[in-house]
Amino acid sequence: MRYRRWLMASLLCLSGPTGALELSPQEMAGKQLFLHGSGSGDSIIQARVGAAGSLLPASVMPCASCHGADGRGRPEGGVRPPSILWRRLTLSYGGRLSHGRTRPAYDEQTFARAVVEGRDSAGKLLNPSMPRFVMSQRDMNNLTAYLKRLEEDDDFGLEGDKLRIGSLLPLTGSWAEMGTTVEAVLEEVLARINDNGGIHGRRLELIILDSGETKASAEAALDELQQQGPFFSLLAPLETTLEEGLTEWAEAMGIPLIGPLGPQVEYRQSAMVFHPLAGLRDQLLTLGEFAGDMLPASERTALIAYSDQAHQRELAESLAEKLRRSGWLRVQLLDSRQQKETIAVTAATNPALFFIGASEDFVDLAERWHASGLRPYLFAASGQVAGEVFNIPNSFSERVFLAYPFLPSDWSPAGASELAQIREKRQLSGRTTTLQVQAYCAAVLLVEGLKRAGRDASRKKLVVAIEALYGFNTGLSPALNFGPGKRVGAVGAHVVTVDLEYRRFRPLGPYLRIEDSL
Repeated sequence: MRYRRWLMASLLCLSGPTGALELSPQEMAGKQLFLHGSGSGDSIIQARVGAAGSLLPASVMPCASCHGADGRGRPEGGVRPPSILWRRLTLSYGGRLSHGRTRPAYDEQTFARAVVEGRDSAGKLLNPSMPRFVMSQRDMNNLTAYLKRLEEDDDFGLEGDKLRIGSLLPLTGSWAEMGTTVEAVLEEVLARINDNGGIHGRRLELIILDSGETKASAEAALDELQQQGPFFSLLAPLETTLEEGLTEWAEAMGIPLIGPLGPQVEYRQSAMVFHPLAGLRDQLLTLGEFAGDMLPASERTALIAYSDQAHQRELAESLAEKLRRSGWLRVQLLDSRQQKETIAVTAATNPALFFIGASEDFVDLAERWHASGLRPYLFAASGQVAGEVFNIPNSFSERVFLAYPFLPSDWSPAGASELAQIREKRQLSGRTTTLQVQAYCAAVLLVEGLKRAGRDASRKKLVVAIEALYGFNTGLSPALNFGPGKRVGAVGAHVVTVDLEYRRFRPLGPYLRIEDSL
């Protein structure tokens, strides 16, 4: 991930106060110096770089280009610039450097020496990659004043009468229908909010860039999104090529990521990322819990079939661990080769076969089990196999159990009506209902978080506001419950069995919530 390019692109778009934090004239001047390398008045700031001390304009390499807009440091080319938050610099017990050496706490004088001479609070030389800056005492005082407030200044993308929200969607290429579907839903939900006065008097400005279908095009789109100006949060990006890189980027930039979408892409837990609905992992764990309740203790033997992709192996291992902890007698993982070579891998009459992979492989596996004369119970996430489930042999009728993150029975009359209006206005296909609902829930979640964060919202306040939501109804999903360290709103799934003879789905009871979460 090219953090420095993204950071620089966003920083160059910042000019003046953009949010609710009140800065003094001195602190504002320090902010300009920190972000852009520009001095107060007519003063010129320069940076000495390299062993020869070559002079360059400080605007070429301002503080934030390496230490980040939030001052927490960003890895670049094998070097990790340290955090320069004033609270960290001035800790009474000093600090421990990456190579183990300790240093005393900084004060204003030793900090100025570090900036000008490249020596730390102990008088030792800093890393040669650290420029030494030539500036007036006035500029140094301004910079120090701002650094003392930097940790509070986290509201990029928030302006007097608008709040900027970004998203990455594939609007061209093979994923274009999905991307344009999400685009339509997000635009309509936010347009309705704006038509009713916005949130706390601010209009929501949605900036969407086409991420294409390659990693290079996605990274270029994120670069361009940054260049268009700072934004407050990232909403419902539909991205498969960056995978966990998008979560890492959101963490590094301190930007809340609300409702990331993708064809079963799993995101690791992050304080900055909120998922309204359960992902593939939680749906599988729900099926495991359901199967454990359905089968007698003596018959709890499980096979977990998965493709050879690394993330699917991880999902299989996670499910296996859950089943073993729940007391299942035997749990065996089957990779692609083992699925083809072995059918009668257990003596159990009715083993539970959990599947993680592509729908065509699910059909092929069911056909081979049918040919062997065995009929295990089949469990899978609907998003992976529902499109082909009616192609498996009828002998598995009502022995197939699918997990759904939501069903139409979750929809309130108001939510169903609003979705219908969006579909009609934007001519959306019923084929993409799941994606429409996911995008809608993400947008509604962000809107609710912004309302609760208040007029003087910040990114931190948005995170806290969403974290405090409990029993929140989006209108199209089960109630969402967040909390400290809890980043999935509806942790569980509906379990649906399939009548293959009459080609219909039958829900089995209410929404099943589980405690084990991402």
